Amino acid sequence: MNLDGRVIYQLDPATFFDADGDGVGDFEGVSRKLDHVRAVGADTVWLQPFYVSPYLDAGYDVVDHRDVSARFGTMAEFEQLVERCHQLDLRVMVELVAQHTSIHHPWFRAARNDPDSPYRDYYVWAPEPRDDPAVPEPVFPGAEESVWAYDDHAGKYYRHAFYRHEADLDVGHPEVREEIRKTIRHWLDRGVDGFRVDAVPYMVRQAALTDDRDDGYWFLTELAAAADGAPLMGEVDAPPDQYDDYFGDADRLHAILDFWTNNLLFLALARREAEPLIRALREQPEPPDGCTYVNWLRNHDELDLERLSENERDEVMTEFAPAAEMRAFGRGIRRRLAPMLGDARRTAMAHAIVESLPGAPVVRYGEEIGMGEDLSLPDRMSVRTPMQWSPELNGGFSKAPPGVVGPGPIQAGPFAFSRVNVEDQELRSDSLLSRVSQLVRTRRQLGELPSHRSEPVAFEHPAVFGVLHHRADDSILMLANLSADEVHLGLPYDVRADLLADSEYNPATNDSLRLAGHGYRWLRVHDHTR
Repeated sequence: MNLDGRVIYQLDPATFFDADGDGVGDFEGVSRKLDHVRAVGADTVWLQPFYVSPYLDAGYDVVDHRDVSARFGTMAEFEQLVERCHQLDLRVMVELVAQHTSIHHPWFRAARNDPDSPYRDYYVWAPEPRDDPAVPEPVFPGAEESVWAYDDHAGKYYRHAFYRHEADLDVGHPEVREEIRKTIRHWLDRGVDGFRVDAVPYMVRQAALTDDRDDGYWFLTELAAAADGAPLMGEVDAPPDQYDDYFGDADRLHAILDFWTNNLLFLALARREAEPLIRALREQPEPPDGCTYVNWLRNHDELDLERLSENERDEVMTEFAPAAEMRAFGRGIRRRLAPMLGDARRTAMAHAIVESLPGAPVVRYGEEIGMGEDLSLPDRMSVRTPMQWSPELNGGFSKAPPGVVGPGPIQAGPFAFSRVNVEDQELRSDSLLSRVSQLVRTRRQLGELPSHRSEPVAFEHPAVFGVLHHRADDSILMLANLSADEVHLGLPYDVRADLLADSEYNPATNDSLRLAGHGYRWLRVHDHTR
C-alpha cells in the first residue's frame, strides 16, 4: 500500500463512539461509525493504541503489545473491525509503540525483580543518572525533571524519555528487536495494513549506541524488512535535512509525519503570509520513489513548535495561545484548530491548504466539525475529549449516565456539543463538515500528487499560497488566501477548469482570478513552461 494520494482519518477508539454504554469507546463503536469516515472521504483509518495498558498516557503505556485491552473489546471484535474496514475499502494502520513499555509490563517487572533475568537487558539502566546521547533531556519538561527514575527493587535508575511510568527499551538488543518483529507479524496476520511508528528518532539514537553502523538507521531498515512491504509512517520530529536518512533508499520509513512543514504552516497562519509555508516546501527533501510525506493540522498531542526559531515560536504562541493555560512544555500549544483560528472560513481554508500539499493528508477526528478543547484538563488531555456526534447526552458519544464518561465532551461555550456536532453539520451544505468532505473527496479523486511533480508558487500578494501539481496532460493549481481581505490575481497559466472553491466565483482566467478573504480555489491549468 502506497500512502501517497491516500487520505488518513486518525481516531482514538477510546473517544470515538461507545457502543456498549460503559462510558468508553470501543471496537464496535468504531465499526458503527465507519460510514462517517467514508462520508468525510478518507480511505485509510489510523487507530491510536488499543493495547493492554493502565491507560496513564492514552494507551501509549503498553503492557501487552500483542493483545487488545478489554475496555475496547476482544481480539475477535478487533479482527471484525478490520474486516469491516476492508469491506468499505478502508485500509487500517495501527500504532507500533516500540520505544518503551509501561513499568507494569511483565518484561519490566521481571527486569526490576531479578538482576539475572534475561529481561534486565531489555531496558536501559544506570547506577546513577547520567547524560545520555539517545535522550538528552525529558520530552515533557515540567512534568518530568529528569530522564532517569530510581527503582527500589532493581537498586538502579532506568531511563524514560517520556513519563517515568514508561521505561525505555534498548532497541539495539537483539532479543528486543525480535520481540518487535513478532509484534509486527502478529498484527499483519490479523489484517492490519500498516503502522504508525512512535518516537522514531529516539529509537534510531538508541540503536546507534549498540551498533553505530549507519548512525543507527540500520534499525529502520530491519523494521521495514519485518513489515514485509506494509508501510511504516514514522513520527519524526527532526530537521528536514535529516529526512533522507529516515527514508534511506526507500528501504526504511515509507512515510514521514512532517513536523517541519506543520510548524511553518502555523507560522504562515499566524503571520497571514504564505512565505513560511513556501519556504518549508522548498527546503523539504524530495522523498525516494514509493515514499512520501504526511501532513496534518492538529494531532492528539500538543502543537509542538520545536522546528521554529525562538522568535518564530513566540509569534505563533502570541497569536494562537495568548494565555499561559493554553501552552504546554514550553514549546507547544494544547488547543484544537477551530478555537485557535476563530473563524469557520479560516478553519476551512487551513484544511484546504493541508489537502493541497504533496503527500498524504490526515484528518483527525473532530477537526472536520471544528471541535474545541477543554483547558480544565491537564496537559494534552485538553485535546482528547470525545467525538461530538449530536446534541444529545454526552454529545451522542455514549449512553452512559452523566459523570461516567471521562473526560466528557465539551459542555459549554461556542464549542459545546449542543452547538458543534456531526448531526447538525451533515444537514448543512455550508458547514465545516461539508467543506472538509468536499476537499477530501476532490483530493482523493486527483490521486497521487507526489513531491517530485509539485512546486510551491509565490504570488505578488504575500497572503496567497499556491502549489502547482504537474500531471501527464495538465497541472493542478491549488490556491489559498491566508488573509481576511479579498485578493485579485493574474495567473501565469492558462485556466482550463475550476475544480473546487470556497464559494461562487466568476470563471477564472489567466488575467483575472478573485479569492475571497480566507478563500481557496483549485484549478486545472496548462503550464506553458513544461
